Amino acid sequence: MLNKMRSRKVGELALLKGIRSRAARRGGGGLRLGIGDDCALLYQRPGEELAVTTDLSIAGRHFRLEWHPPESVGHRTLARGLSDLAAMGARPLAVFLSIGLPPDLTMAGALVVGKEGARYTASARKTSWFDRFLAGFLALADSFQSPLAGGDLAESPIPIADIVLVGAVPQGRALLRSGARPGDLLYVTGTLGGSSMGLERLGKLMQSGPPRPRRIPQSMQKLLAPHLYPQPRLEQGRFLQRRGLASSAIDLSDGLSTDLSHLCEESGVSAEVDSTALPIHPGATLDQALHGGEDYELLFTARPSARVPRAVAGVPVTRIGRILRARPDRQQAILTTPHGGQALISGGWQHFSGA
Repeated sequence: MLNKMRSRKVGELALLKGIRSRAARRGGGGLRLGIGDDCALLYQRPGEELAVTTDLSIAGRHFRLEWHPPESVGHRTLARGLSDLAAMGARPLAVFLSIGLPPDLTMAGALVVGKEGARYTASARKTSWFDRFLAGFLALADSFQSPLAGGDLAESPIPIADIVLVGAVPQGRALLRSGARPGDLLYVTGTLGGSSMGLERLGKLMQSGPPRPRRIPQSMQKLLAPHLYPQPRLEQGRFLQRRGLASSAIDLSDGLSTDLSHLCEESGVSAEVDSTALPIHPGATLDQALHGGEDYELLFTARPSARVPRAVAGVPVTRIGRILRARPDRQQAILTTPHGGQALISGGWQHFSGA
């Protein structure tokens, strides 16, 4: 059995060759020279400046091998960075992927779960975990014309993926977190709480019965889609940027309560959120909408005179509150309810918080 396993191992050069072959079939973005040289070459239009973001995805923290399909892990890895570009009103030019993997995730096999954790084992399956990860990653990259331009590959005790995304935005016109002013109105795209609800349902599904990977039933695919396959709002962000509608913006990755706090901090303002106006995803709770995170919607402010549409490219836009002057005697964010107002404390995700 050991000899058979060794014969199935895939070397780094073979993996890189496969990645290059799959990435080369894709175009778009600002890629002049992609995988194969020491550096990629990008181009941008005159009058544009670069927007660069990076994001890290770690097994056991951002995804679980025994819960998340590999295609979903690849999709979510890229969606996190694309959402950052959306919040700036930028268009993608290229993406770089650095990934560390245990050797068995590069081999065709089936996932098994034991006391030592999740791992892959040799089987008749023709595709590896990494093949499926890359399929999900490249499918999302294709849909937003974000060519894979390079990266790095290494052996690692746990799966870990780091992306660098390069985008372009008209010079001096990027959407920032720091532009909100007292009197501005507060808006959000899409619905809130769907990802958090999906994660809760996914956890219940996977934890029922003995510890083993479970196929997600077709009947639950749509329910879990906001969590497994979130859609970054790039088109909506670029619309707001082109029309000059947003005075500030941020993407909702850590939860409305936490990301609103970031926006208020950078702009030096306070905010008031109307709980009855929140577009809560069907089946989600108010708590999930406020603190759940990973919705990857856009939270933005606009001057009262701005004509903000009710939808952009088919995605609803909802007014949920207003921006107030910051005062020492007032909370940074207030949640108004039918029973009165209360402090909106940051309850979303924060690394190293112990929460």
